[in-house]
Amino acid sequence: MMLSRRAALAGGLALSAGRARADTWPSHPIRMIVPYAPGATGDIGGRLYGQELGGSLGQTVVIDNKTGAGGTIAMAELARAAPDGYTLGVIAQGLLVYNLGLYKDPGYDPFKDLIILSISFSVANVLIVHPSNPAKTVADIVEQARARKGDFTFSSGGIGTSHHMSGVLLEMRSGVTMTHVPYRATPAGIQAVVNGEVAMGMFNMPTVVSLIRSGKLKAIAVTSEQRAAQFPELPTMIEAGFKDFVVDTWLGFGAPAALPRPLVTRLNGEFNRITEQPEMRRKMTDQGIACWPSRTPEEAMKFLRQDSDFWLPIIKASGATAE
Repeated sequence: MMLSRRAALAGGLALSAGRARADTWPSHPIRMIVPYAPGATGDIGGRLYGQELGGSLGQTVVIDNKTGAGGTIAMAELARAAPDGYTLGVIAQGLLVYNLGLYKDPGYDPFKDLIILSISFSVANVLIVHPSNPAKTVADIVEQARARKGDFTFSSGGIGTSHHMSGVLLEMRSGVTMTHVPYRATPAGIQAVVNGEVAMGMFNMPTVVSLIRSGKLKAIAVTSEQRAAQFPELPTMIEAGFKDFVVDTWLGFGAPAALPRPLVTRLNGEFNRITEQPEMRRKMTDQGIACWPSRTPEEAMKFLRQDSDFWLPIIKASGATAE
């Protein structure tokens, strides 16, 4: 009985402490770890949401761009951060799903070390080539790759990004072999296509829209399930003849797993509220980013497991690795 009373008392004190932190939080600026370079989709979304979150909470949200190692450095730092609500991070499919198949030990376990506060938006990729490339269809690209027998190159913003996995999926769906050229950050990978250093790339819509419209890049297809509003003339990869080819990268926000429940609930509500704002949806749509319906943290974690079950066998079968 004494042990039970002590346990109940300890639990009550912990709950009270969590409520106290939630009541006084935030009392100083919040740090938002962004595992992407400025200008990448995760950075664009992180800044837009960070500005809105800061305005709502009455504190500045400071963006801290930490690139490299497929995002593992940033996610490991987020997982180790104090669970006090003052360190948040942009999370994404590549960081929480792909990296589990690409690294023997990414330095964090997304199911144990992190809590998903929201899955807020997603973005499809665009297959791009240099304007001088005569290819008009995905079939043309595949024939080029087949003719060059492994010397056909594609760039990405790093191992484990959706750009990388899109190339892997194209190899698997077409039977060709290509050479992956990972760059430290998304802008450098895109510039490699602009400069003709690599044959193609498959990058997030927001990062290449202006380059396509200015004629510095040629777009061939999109990886979304439906055609993109920005380029309705472009076929999807499915329409181009590649079954089960959908890469619609989801992104959102996370925190250390031990974050007190009152703060988890508060932040989940804040991020969902921001997503539902018509003006935010307009801003995101203009960037080529799709907002997602609201989810609870529990629903988000369930979705993470389902997505892992789909992608990890594909990564394993491809032999792709970051080691």
